[in-house]
Amino acid sequence: MLTFNRPQFIGRAIESIQSQTLEDWELIVVHDGPNEEIARLMEEWIGREPRLRYFRRLTPGNIAQANNYGLARARGQFIAILDDDDYWRAPEKLERQVGFLEARPEYVGCGGGAVCIDLNGLETSRYLRPQEHEEITRSALIANPMIHSTTLYRRAAAEAVGFYDESLPGFQDWDLFLKLGREGKLYNFQDHFLAYQIWQGSGSFAAQRGNAWSAMQIVRRHGANYRGYWTAYAMSAAYYAYAHLPVALRRSTYSMLTQAKKRLFSPRKLRGE
Repeated sequence: MLTFNRPQFIGRAIESIQSQTLEDWELIVVHDGPNEEIARLMEEWIGREPRLRYFRRLTPGNIAQANNYGLARARGQFIAILDDDDYWRAPEKLERQVGFLEARPEYVGCGGGAVCIDLNGLETSRYLRPQEHEEITRSALIANPMIHSTTLYRRAAAEAVGFYDESLPGFQDWDLFLKLGREGKLYNFQDHFLAYQIWQGSGSFAAQRGNAWSAMQIVRRHGANYRGYWTAYAMSAAYYAYAHLPVALRRSTYSMLTQAKKRLFSPRKLRGE
């Protein structure tokens, strides 16, 4: 779990991990930046939860650097990610995913679906991702086929492909799953594992320009290995143009477009409708 400047949500995220039916886990919290309220909260959590390990980096880096910093300190064979402003809504998430990967050595990672919520915790929409590996790779170049905070992947496989690419300012998880998809199979459970907070203070909004540049680089980088290169490149170019519109216009349209994109790449049969 990475945390930067959102202390109001982190307790909810940690509690959702504590609620998991699988109890053999460690939680590594990587704190970037000077927010002292987060440091105080983590001291309280360490006193209550012995499975939590807290690391603070006073000099912030990008998400890939922070993730790799945490991965270098991880002791488990499986890695799960949870953003500090989201939470797991399915207590059996980890247990089901660990069981799946232990029984299927040809798979390198698995994920699930998400329910979008507003700042009041009310559901605004829900979506799933393609289930089987062939479906996942068919549209993987157009949009990330895995929801990062729903995934569980093999640490050894991620290490083999170089973990998260620190040269990318955004969408490092998308790049990672495209690399993993060439090492082995991916799978998405057709269940909504995650409550995904959509708000203007989220990292997705703050990093739009970096994400847009990264999308174009990712499409170019993996274009020879996945289908739909020209469609994917056109869409990444359109996103790059959108990211350079005035901030006020992007703020007024961000939530609507984010949810529209998620539904666009979730066929009706996958939306949970």
